[in-house]
Amino acid sequence: MKHPILKTIVAVAISIAAVNSLLAQMPTKPASNGNNIVKVASGNPDFSTLVKALAAADLVEALQGPGPFTVFAPNNAAFKKLPAGTLDDLLKPANKAKLAAILKNHVVKGKVMAANVKAGPVETLNGKDVVVAVAGGEVKFGNAVVTATDIEASNGVIHEIDTVVVAD
Repeated sequence: MKHPILKTIVAVAISIAAVNSLLAQMPTKPASNGNNIVKVASGNPDFSTLVKALAAADLVEALQGPGPFTVFAPNNAAFKKLPAGTLDDLLKPANKAKLAAILKNHVVKGKVMAANVKAGPVETLNGKDVVVAVAGGEVKFGNAVVTATDIEASNGVIHEIDTVVVAD
């Protein structure tokens, strides 16, 4: 190919195909049976820390709303990766705004199933961009690896991730 623009278009198309292929191979969890994102997360023991954090940040009601939302949900192990004392500090009422901002980094407007995820930056509810990428055969949301996809809820979808994402 002699045209650099054509090379770029082909490279982007290949990247999108790679992301979709990898996401399609990841484990999925059963549908929610009409439950909203908070109820689905509350029913999954891997998200108990996230649910506690959502309550502390006063975000439960928002994520019970009509949406739709796509939540890149940190599992309990993701919260354990934070430096010692960080989570306890964030859960204090005085830090509610900071915790809410961090949690909003994990929520994107619209319901995006794994097969429809595209590589590139996505704007979170916090107004920050987080990059979806393929690296080393893994799909990443910022610095987090997506470990399970398409956990459906009545008002959106959850994709499980292994790291808490703090966007700049």
